[in-house]
Amino acid sequence: MRVLIACEYSGAVRRAFRELGHDAWSCDLLPAEDGSEFHMRGDALQCLEWKEGMNWGNRPSHWNLMVAFPPCTNLCVSGARWFPQKRSNGSQQQSIDFFMALVNAPIPRIAIENPIGIMSTLYRKPDQIIQPWQFGHGETKATCLWLKGLPLLVPTNIVPGREAKVHMMPPGPNRGKERSRTYEGIARAMAAQWSAHLT
Repeated sequence: MRVLIACEYSGAVRRAFRELGHDAWSCDLLPAEDGSEFHMRGDALQCLEWKEGMNWGNRPSHWNLMVAFPPCTNLCVSGARWFPQKRSNGSQQQSIDFFMALVNAPIPRIAIENPIGIMSTLYRKPDQIIQPWQFGHGETKATCLWLKGLPLLVPTNIVPGREAKVHMMPPGPNRGKERSRTYEGIARAMAAQWSAHLT
């Protein structure tokens, strides 16, 4: 199965799918944190529109599944106090348009991940809201999933602990990157359960 992991620099979800034998590729504006050759550095929308002759190496020419993690800075409710400025400078509308371009990608099975935010109103309510503690990490971070052609994720390892580690991260140059990192337990659940559904 050919899988695009859009807007992922860490490689967590890509690695989880590849470990199961899938032809999975990540794509992000940032370089791959793990230095993988199965990462395309660039705009995720260009990866969707790939055509013969584009310089993306030997990556697939079509996708069976996309798991996308569009930037949430301009969309999530935790940043609501800055919404007026983001509306006036157009950055919020750009983020909305990017989110919806991923939703409407010509791929038969799609999962879009984002924190609780305005897309639940502007687009539709998510199909599911998951927490890290349902997948082996004793932390809280409510994460919405909008699904097309895919089943809901089933919790794999419910553990104690409800610490809001992500929320409590101190300010710093890497805070945004660390807050957006996908938990390994969630990545493995996505790969295992959605692979089983499709194969």
